[in-house]
Amino acid sequence: MKMKALGAAVAFTLSAAGTAAWAQQVRDEPIKPIQPYVSSNPAKVELGKKLWFEPRLSMSGIISCNTCHNLSRGGTDNLKTSIGHGWKAGPVNAPTVLNSSLALAQFWDGRAANLVEQAGGPIQADIEMNMPHALALDVLQSIPGYVAEFKAVYGSDRITIGMVTGAIAEFEETLVTPNSRFDQWLQGDDKALSAKELAGYTLFRDSGCVACHNGPAAGGTSFQRMGLVEPYQSTSPVEGRSAVTGVDADRFNFKVPTLRNVEMTYPYFHDGEAATLEEAVDIMGRLQLGRTYSKDEVDSIVAFLKTLTGDQPQIALPILPPSSNATPRPNPFQ
Repeated sequence: MKMKALGAAVAFTLSAAGTAAWAQQVRDEPIKPIQPYVSSNPAKVELGKKLWFEPRLSMSGIISCNTCHNLSRGGTDNLKTSIGHGWKAGPVNAPTVLNSSLALAQFWDGRAANLVEQAGGPIQADIEMNMPHALALDVLQSIPGYVAEFKAVYGSDRITIGMVTGAIAEFEETLVTPNSRFDQWLQGDDKALSAKELAGYTLFRDSGCVACHNGPAAGGTSFQRMGLVEPYQSTSPVEGRSAVTGVDADRFNFKVPTLRNVEMTYPYFHDGEAATLEEAVDIMGRLQLGRTYSKDEVDSIVAFLKTLTGDQPQIALPILPPSSNATPRPNPFQ
């Protein structure tokens, strides 16, 4: 494929367990293509998928990981802030789980170093699934189908929370979205983007947006202060990274969100206050760059951002093993 404009070509190699390495020519740009994922442990992935859709890991018996990170809706719930146990509203917007394996840490404040650490948090959080880990393990241990699957994957009859979070994380690793039109352009297809979309990317790049939104996920690799040039006004009590570090200078520092599939993951920001992509681009331009984009500039950047929507994970809905008589019954109204 012939390449034109915006950077020289460089070699890009993808290696995956059990497959031969391959290489393509990729444009030398701050954003890189998403790599397809190939699992080396499909049985663990399948177990993790069941746990992902398992509402019995919640005290109410009706909330699963997929409730707030709906894989049919870009890996989020499209609410300003998520609704958890007892219809309690959470303080933050649910970030997409798609491509989350590419981030430097998990949660907006980065309090979990990886997906394994993250997976255990919502299960026991009283404002989310409200299920103590000990009780969650009792539930799983009482279900013969799960005992057999955990034994097949981990070689043990006794289920631990590490096994649960490890399996969920293994499933999440598969939730990548390659082959967006922008990826196709990066890999040399000059016809993948329209003139308006390409102009939007050029403006996005040359304005400095790529200082934070770079790499395969177009974000997720740093913590940045919300409101560098102008202060960000929010009614949310969330203070960002300082809640983890205890350092006042980290107040309002948040993990930079991925821009992959961003047209699907509205509303935007940690508090969900930006309802549309146009609004989010305008606010980011003013607060982070000190730049007021015209309507045409906003429209062209939004057009580019929509080219970052990749192939969504194709997931067959799992059939969950039935409870036994010994399985604790949920109480949705407790």
